[in-house]
Parts: sequence; C-alpha cells; structure tokens
Amino acid sequence: MAIRPIRLFGDPVLRQRAAEVVDFDRELRTLVADLTDTMLEAPGAGLAAPQVGVGLRVFTWHVEGELGHLVNPVLDLSAEEQLGPEGCLSIPELTFDCRRALSVVAKGFDLHGEPVTIEGSELLARAIQHETDHLDGVLFVDRLDAEQRKAAMKAIRESEWFGLDRPPVKVSPHATHGLGL
Repeated sequence: MAIRPIRLFGDPVLRQRAAEVVDFDRELRTLVADLTDTMLEAPGAGLAAPQVGVGLRVFTWHVEGELGHLVNPVLDLSAEEQLGPEGCLSIPELTFDCRRALSVVAKGFDLHGEPVTIEGSELLARAIQHETDHLDGVLFVDRLDAEQRKAAMKAIRESEWFGLDRPPVKVSPHATHGLGL
C-alpha cells in the first residue's frame, strides 16, 4: 500500500496510550497494509500504529519469516525471563539489552475482527511485548536498568536524528480522541 514516515523518539504520539480499535473497516485494513509495508521497508521485526502517528491499538511483526498483525492485544506473560538486545525503529541504530518475558500468549483480533491467539517465545515474544508497549506509550528504553537507560538517553541525544522535524499528525475519522492518523 504505502510506506509511512516513522515517528522518532520525542514525538508525543509515542508516549500516549492508543485507543481500542472499534471499526474493523477498510481504513483499518489499509493501516495494517501500510504498517506491514513500512516495517518490511525499514526493515524491522515489528511496527505499532503510534510509530506512524496513528493512535490505535494495532501492530505488525515479521519474525523468523513469520509475518502477522494483532489488533487490541492482551498479553499473558511467562514468569521466565530473557535478557537480550533490543532496538526500535523509532530509536534508530541503537540497541541495548532489555529484560522481557521469555514467552507470551497474545490474544486479540485480526483486521476483520476475528479473534486470534498468538503464542511465541524468545524473539517473537520480545517483538510482541515491544509492540504492545508502544500501544501503551512505553518505549523499550523505559524498561532498561538505570545505568543502561542513562547510556541510552545519552546515545539518543547524540544521535544524528534526535530533534529532527516530524511529520504532521492527521485527524482520524475513528474515535481516537485526537491521537491522529
């Protein structure tokens, strides 16, 4: 469909909780297609709607050859944890070790409103947790220990992209409470 600009760290839409999807319509199908195209072009392991300026609870992933999307996710996390490198398309070219649950069961809907359950471990579990965090206004740097977070924030401030102009937010016809499209 279309490659959309990815919002960078500092853009307010990345810190807002996204609204539940209530309309499983053509606009949502276009959004999922655009998220998929943008994620694959970047390339990334996942992309959430707020990262393209849309305040709706939907994300896509591409992990180990598996391509998918989830709308209005609810996660059940394992007690067992993993520590590993994590990056973000909204925080380009930076990776830091981040602690996540080792496995996840994610329940939600597909783009047609049909219920789906996704079970994943390791990288898929990391991607699902990372993208769901985006829907809650949480960035992976928020999950780092104090020392790593300090290093991450320094690296962000020193990056070439920090502070660059961001694309304007468009108004969505969905009830997004002004969170944009």
